[in-house]
Amino acid sequence: MAQTPVIPEPQPASATPRNNDGLEVLETREWMDSLDYVLSRGGPVRAGRLLQQLSLHACRVAGVNLPFTATTPYQNTISVRQQAPFPGSQDMERRIKSLVRWNAMAMVVRANKEESGIGGHISTFASAATLYEVAFNHFLHARTENGDRDIVYYQGHAAPGMYSRAFLEGRLPKEKLENFRRELKAGGGLSSYPHPWLMPDFWEFPTVSMGLGPIQSIYHARFIKYLENRGLKTSTGGKVWAFLGDGEMDEPESLGSITLASREKLDNLMWVINCNLQRLDGPVRGNGKIIQELEAIFRGAGWNVIKVIWGCDWDSLFQNDRDGLLVKRLGEITDGQYQKFFVESGAYFRQNLFGSDPRLLRIVEHLSDDQLSRLRLGGHDPIKVHAAYKSAMEHTGAPTVVLAKTIKGYGLGEAGEGKNITHQQKKLNDDELRMFRSRFGIPLSDEDLHGAPFYRPADDSPEIQYMQERRKQLGGYMPERKVRSKPIRGVSESHFEEFYKGTEGREVSTTMVFVRMLAKLLRDPEVGKLIVPIIPDEARTFGMEALFRQVGIYSSVGQLYEPVDMDTLLYYKEAKDGQILEEGITEAGSISSFIAAGTAYSNHGINTIPFFIYYSMFGFQRIGDLIWAAADMRTRGFLLGGTAGRTTLAGEGLQHQDGHSHVLALPVPNLVAYDPAFAFEIAIIIQDGIRRMYVDQESIFYYLTVGNEPLPMPAMPEGDGVREGILKGMYRFKPSSITTTKTDAKLQAQLLGSGAIMFEVLKSQQILEQYGVAADVWSVTSYKELYRNANDCERWNMLHPGETPRVAYVTQQLKDTEGVLVAASDYMKVLPESIAQWMPRPLLSLGTDGFGRSEGRASLRDFFEVDAKHIVLATLHALAREKKIGIEIVQKAIKELGINPEKENPAIS
Repeated sequence: MAQTPVIPEPQPASATPRNNDGLEVLETREWMDSLDYVLSRGGPVRAGRLLQQLSLHACRVAGVNLPFTATTPYQNTISVRQQAPFPGSQDMERRIKSLVRWNAMAMVVRANKEESGIGGHISTFASAATLYEVAFNHFLHARTENGDRDIVYYQGHAAPGMYSRAFLEGRLPKEKLENFRRELKAGGGLSSYPHPWLMPDFWEFPTVSMGLGPIQSIYHARFIKYLENRGLKTSTGGKVWAFLGDGEMDEPESLGSITLASREKLDNLMWVINCNLQRLDGPVRGNGKIIQELEAIFRGAGWNVIKVIWGCDWDSLFQNDRDGLLVKRLGEITDGQYQKFFVESGAYFRQNLFGSDPRLLRIVEHLSDDQLSRLRLGGHDPIKVHAAYKSAMEHTGAPTVVLAKTIKGYGLGEAGEGKNITHQQKKLNDDELRMFRSRFGIPLSDEDLHGAPFYRPADDSPEIQYMQERRKQLGGYMPERKVRSKPIRGVSESHFEEFYKGTEGREVSTTMVFVRMLAKLLRDPEVGKLIVPIIPDEARTFGMEALFRQVGIYSSVGQLYEPVDMDTLLYYKEAKDGQILEEGITEAGSISSFIAAGTAYSNHGINTIPFFIYYSMFGFQRIGDLIWAAADMRTRGFLLGGTAGRTTLAGEGLQHQDGHSHVLALPVPNLVAYDPAFAFEIAIIIQDGIRRMYVDQESIFYYLTVGNEPLPMPAMPEGDGVREGILKGMYRFKPSSITTTKTDAKLQAQLLGSGAIMFEVLKSQQILEQYGVAADVWSVTSYKELYRNANDCERWNMLHPGETPRVAYVTQQLKDTEGVLVAASDYMKVLPESIAQWMPRPLLSLGTDGFGRSEGRASLRDFFEVDAKHIVLATLHALAREKKIGIEIVQKAIKELGINPEKENPAIS
């Protein structure tokens, strides 16, 4: 019978006799030799399994707890043996890369010679040139054999490199490069960073170091899977690439959603982080190691991590490092010290890195100081970069991040290579240009250098021919933006007709009106499948749970559990082909999905129609940068601010109550914003929005605010001008019931209401009749549209003084009216005041300036002075100001209406 082995109790380190040191070294060598044998016979996969089994055995049997580490040694992830062979001509690609480098540098230098301070960035692309060129020559597909393509988010500060390559490809003329950052020059120029609005045939995604590219790339990759699982797109292997900077990783948007990528197994996503160790003012992690920090973060999040730290020049050094001393030493040095190494001599490098141990000095004794100073980092070695990309392309089941170590300003030499000033480098003198020219072999004479001329070989040169052939093999040029979709046929009027009739006294909220409308659109045989409902964990708040059953919630794996509410009609139903994107508590992630869906017409040739509904307070205030990016990208779709207005969200208080989103919507040029009060207004707006965006293909998107207060929805008034007025911004909804003429009516008023406060305006109309005031009620659906139209007329009139002046729409609507003008809304007073100058008489505005409160609706409206009684008071005050009534009437009304004239000002209380 076999005996059970006796496992000795683990001894503390202090109990190990000193005379065992030699034995320990021998045991260690035997284990290392055994591992080498397994590696040679079974390969790294078998060795990995063995080490894992040993670890589990030690833990289970002897209670050995290995120290936790989320990082691997400070060396390349891909060993020399695993390294894929480089498929192209290294010499040719080096020459092409040098040309791209030169023209990118010349573009910035020339621009700043012509106009000092125009700006630009040399150093970012200088550090990332190899990362881009290997991708352009071997990986980035403009179109695959199956018709798909790669989606690429370029690092914004590297834009000169993309322009330079397009110039060499013959896509951008020299004049455009000469006008870099001078877009208003004759013939046009090039935008500073990637901006699709300004260059709609070139750029697809606005980026720069704000974290917008990282989070968008994640949700875009997930949206591609969504399209594939719903059968709207065939899976053909396209990848989403994002080229990012290590400093950008400090933005919360950069790392905030990386677990979604691993949870969804987005193996169609690949990040390339250019770890040049430097941000604007200094090191990214002077006292730490950013590559190791990022490796721990991404490995912990479930990503496939590939480190590209050292170039081929280091391979022999590691092979001769039998005891791992070099790897250990490299892992001890901080990034701040590495930057020092990059700018000092080879002698300094030898003494301060290798001089810590005689055995390390022996490893490099065959190299001169000059050779030491020229040891390449992994991010500058095309062989190492290619191997990393190829491995990433073949990885399945998880997203991949490549952490590539580079030198910021690589190639700038004394002008700024690796220095803290490098990010701000804009100019080079003649000596620096000469050094750059010589280092990269640009065929320009010394006499030609002063003006930093652009250089492009002839079309039949080997370099240009090689570039063109590589891009031909990869399906075409990049970056390039094309609108790939065709217009849809439109939406049937029948979907909206029921909302024109009102609710016949039944009370519903405008949110429920929208949900009902959305449910009908989802059933449409043409556009139903194209609609993408997006919700950040508020579906039940907005009464959308009925859609769970109707179209399901998207999940890449379906539903692997039985939901707790399975027995109810409206249970939480997840499905692989589900249509709702229920994003959880992430407005930034939700808007990123909105952008992916709203740009699918261009990126994928699919006219998806996103409806993103959220707490309106958590829109423009919280994710304004991403909304601005959506505008830049020519995104289409509907943003819906739910529970909108400062006084509609009973009980929630300061952080949730929105009284300014429409003010914040004003700056977004291509955003059409509406604050509808009635069901028929919402129907008209959505119907027209679909037409404008998806039939007429306008580069606009919409913001609608909807409330949660149940109210009786009226029928749409008759009249030819109602539909036009809804869309243009205002119309007369309800004339006064007092019969008036210009001769017999002394007390008249025009009351402007919108959104949640419209019903308070209608109440005030009735109360004012008791004071003998004939008040007409106007529904203002969009102050922004009125503001835009009025300013457009103003500008045209200024530029055409000899022609018949154009009249603003708001002026046209009010020109034949009589009486004082009073506007009330659930938003800041500045919103209606934005159009006051185009009104025929002075405007008195009521709004909700100030912080919100936790209260009921009636109390909130009284507090903010926008309820019916305050609208009545404002109207009487305006009449008294016009000498139409005596001041005693106003005083009497204050008492009768129960208004406290000494209450605190809500705007500052």
